[in-house]
Amino acid sequence: MELQVRLRQIFFFSFFLLTVLEHSYSARILTISKPDRHDVAASARWLVSQNIWGVLSTLSIEHQGAPFGNVVSFSDGLPGKGNGIPFFYLTSLDPTTRNALKDARASFTVSESPIGTCKRDPMDPTCSKLTLTGKLLQLDEGSEEEEVAKKALFTKHPEMMDWPKGHDFRVFKLEIINIFLINWYGGAKSISVDEYLRSKSIDQSRFLFMT
Repeated sequence: MELQVRLRQIFFFSFFLLTVLEHSYSARILTISKPDRHDVAASARWLVSQNIWGVLSTLSIEHQGAPFGNVVSFSDGLPGKGNGIPFFYLTSLDPTTRNALKDARASFTVSESPIGTCKRDPMDPTCSKLTLTGKLLQLDEGSEEEEVAKKALFTKHPEMMDWPKGHDFRVFKLEIINIFLINWYGGAKSISVDEYLRSKSIDQSRFLFMT
């Protein structure tokens, strides 16, 4: 009798857990630990690979070139296989897309705070933050790069596949020119684009689910 009660409890707990994961828009696979703070290139790559949204800033054509920041979803690749280049799925109905098509200069910012590994104020230097500056470029429709980007985006954001076709969604990437990282006291860390792209930040043997 006691065994039956125990099994029933396990069943209901498992059902509850699966239900939560199934209906949670933010449930995703994350690495357990972040890189050593002294490995600044790996730290930057980790921030990009583990985040699913950030603030994309362009130069507004409607406000005389004033900076225009917009919260956007993104992906740099399949879980554990990111290449460090942020991909975006943007509609031409949004000012960000129109701005980029007029002037490609842009920056993209992510923080450690949404990942859940930083319990301090987001502005605290020990709570890592990264800004990538470069050019926001539309990928050629039907190209191999666009297909890779779509797979990366739709894997992390499956809802995108159901977004209205008539809203003219297009695939963009950020061509990185400059990297600004703060992950500890002492100011911004120096990272070249080459160092960033060559870095391997993901321990693919250690994963957990976070919501």
